[in-house]
Amino acid sequence: MTSSNHRKSEYNVDPIFLDRWSPRAFDGSTMPKEDLLTILDAAHWAPSAFNYQPWRFIYALRGTPDFDKFLNILIEFNQGWAKNAAALVFIFSDTLSRPADGSEPKSYRSHSFDAGAAWGLLSLQAMKSGYFAHAMTGFDFDRAVSELGAPDGFHINAAVAIGTLGDKEALPEGLRSKETPNGRKALAEVAFEGRF
Repeated sequence: MTSSNHRKSEYNVDPIFLDRWSPRAFDGSTMPKEDLLTILDAAHWAPSAFNYQPWRFIYALRGTPDFDKFLNILIEFNQGWAKNAAALVFIFSDTLSRPADGSEPKSYRSHSFDAGAAWGLLSLQAMKSGYFAHAMTGFDFDRAVSELGAPDGFHINAAVAIGTLGDKEALPEGLRSKETPNGRKALAEVAFEGRF
């Protein structure tokens, strides 16, 4: 059993998994582009089927016109706290395997699974770099696809706010009590030997 960040695991996992969480209270500071690219570099080392690497990261840094455009794609609730993030990232994945020889593309079944692996590494590298990342699906999916110029065959998976942890008192009152690392279901509820 491991204990860290007010969380306890059932088995001896590395504390990094307990220390990672998804806060909403960011401090409004900026981040150097190099820091964001380091986080995205780690994410793109995720495993993928046939090493196809279907993920695409469309990003904007705080203080740029793109940041405001990205923020406006989020639902109003998420805009309320994500406005203080240092960066916003939309994670897309290619739903098609596109052979290099130009032959007909085929359906790529694990595109979202692989993009999810990239998100996991992104969140861990953010923490290792002194930031936190919060993924969300509360945004206008159609606007994200059209306004961010997604090519045909690309699927939008999530938006991610990245930033430096801020004071939870800056959040709307209803979110302050939720601004703490949450628990997980018992492992026996999600892991089964042999079959469901």
